[in-house]
Amino acid sequence: MAKLHLIKPSRAPRTIDEIRAISDPSEYALAAADYFSLPPMTVPPSFVPEAGLLAGRPVDFWMKAKALPMCRVAGRSTVAFADPFDLLAREEVARACGGSVWAVVAPESEVVDALTRAKTREDAANPALAMENIMRGQEADVEVSTDTAANADTLDASADAAGEAPVIRMVNTMMIEALKTKASDIHFEALEKTSRLRYRIDGALVDRPAPPKGLHNAVVSRIKIMSNLDIAERRKPQDGRFKIRALKKEVDVRVSILPTVHGEKVVMRILDKANLAPGLSSLGLDDYAYKAMKFAIDQPHGIILVTGPTGSGKTTTLYSCLQDLNKPDVNIVTAEDPVEYELEGVNQCHVNVAQGLTFAGILRSVLRQDPDIVLVGEIRDNETADIAVKAALTGHLVLSTLHTNDACGVIPRLIDMEIPPFLLASSLILAQAQRLFRRLCPFCRTPVKPDFELLAANHVDPKPFEGVEIFGPVGCPKCHGTGYKGRGAMMEVLPISARIRGIVEKGGNAELLRAAAMEEGMVTLKEAGMMKVRAGLTSLEAAFAVTGGE
Repeated sequence: MAKLHLIKPSRAPRTIDEIRAISDPSEYALAAADYFSLPPMTVPPSFVPEAGLLAGRPVDFWMKAKALPMCRVAGRSTVAFADPFDLLAREEVARACGGSVWAVVAPESEVVDALTRAKTREDAANPALAMENIMRGQEADVEVSTDTAANADTLDASADAAGEAPVIRMVNTMMIEALKTKASDIHFEALEKTSRLRYRIDGALVDRPAPPKGLHNAVVSRIKIMSNLDIAERRKPQDGRFKIRALKKEVDVRVSILPTVHGEKVVMRILDKANLAPGLSSLGLDDYAYKAMKFAIDQPHGIILVTGPTGSGKTTTLYSCLQDLNKPDVNIVTAEDPVEYELEGVNQCHVNVAQGLTFAGILRSVLRQDPDIVLVGEIRDNETADIAVKAALTGHLVLSTLHTNDACGVIPRLIDMEIPPFLLASSLILAQAQRLFRRLCPFCRTPVKPDFELLAANHVDPKPFEGVEIFGPVGCPKCHGTGYKGRGAMMEVLPISARIRGIVEKGGNAELLRAAAMEEGMVTLKEAGMMKVRAGLTSLEAAFAVTGGE
């Protein structure tokens, strides 16, 4: 049962016209309540009406009436109305509830938020109904462009031209839901008899109601039009991008289309600048890692390497470093494949191998642009590695990424790329490995006892967990029932000290490097994960999912 939060009314305008002129939802609720002599109240921010309170009606019925059922006692329902002047809506609600209703007044924004949470729960319970609503519903308020604002094409206008085509509504709804759920990717794929739609939310793929298989090609074609791709080409992979404006934000969408056995698969990567950390201090690093990273980026020259698998947040970390380094008296140039986020004040170059524009080729030209700081999206080959190291030796600060399992693996990997150990020892400032972990939902996480068998299976000392309260996932409307909300980074940072430099000069044995680094205070990826567990930020299972093999 919901706990009612009644609020004291203030002196309100006397006439209906004066009340209607009030723009603030809370003030409007107070004035309307005073006019009708009804109790005003606020809706708790996490409140979701139980299914039994909806009187067998869909959430859309309550949305239309702008009414929120709060509780039911002795056969009488308490209902919060956002607009008590709508007498017809009040009568319909009374009939739905069996005639016995105690009316109160609440701000419209709070009523709509609570009903939206109920709608999310309703859609999850009935995917078929959700897709039916999409096909019957109105176009979402989304604006798309393939290039700049000058070339923007409004989806609503496209929908009119297409004769209210359901496919327009489907694609719009995909984009809106992805933004609402903060998904990083949208996967739309063709199976043998159906289509499948999934969102990657906090690192995990979540199934959502998909369009009918008969409309699969039409949906793919719509996405191709938005991305300025060839809709007639269905045998070759295609890549594109577009911008959308929705929910009061503008985001870039990177599109990859791949032909498969049963049809084309589309993956759309959502690139939202709002998710970028404003600097290193916002990454949630432990004290040792933060001091080491801060010292490294403050150096006038040298090379900093960030490692980890695809999707581990390497680019985000490098962009956070650039945010701290981006000042008027500094020339920053990047070579990326592709440019994911456009940073103001930074000169960003897009790699295009098909036209002969490789990392190595761009890097040679960049070094003639009088740069102070150079970011290389990824060191993939010997030539790029050689130019990056020589750039670091000639007075430039170079930041880049590399694919290795841990920080100590950077040295053997570069030596394998034919970089002489003495040059590497002179140029490398810091190596860092990272993984992204799933954060527990702060609204529903629950205390659990440490699983000592799981700790032993993953070769973790159980002593630090004795007498420590840790948490596990539950699932609630706030986290869409997953138990997790958002992601964070765990990092293994290896500063190149005099002792480490000596080991590098002698060939860079990874085991010797790790032993020396741990003696100097380096926190391994696994221990960084255990620190996040003990801090209540994630669960043991989620931590081992990304560090179990380290």
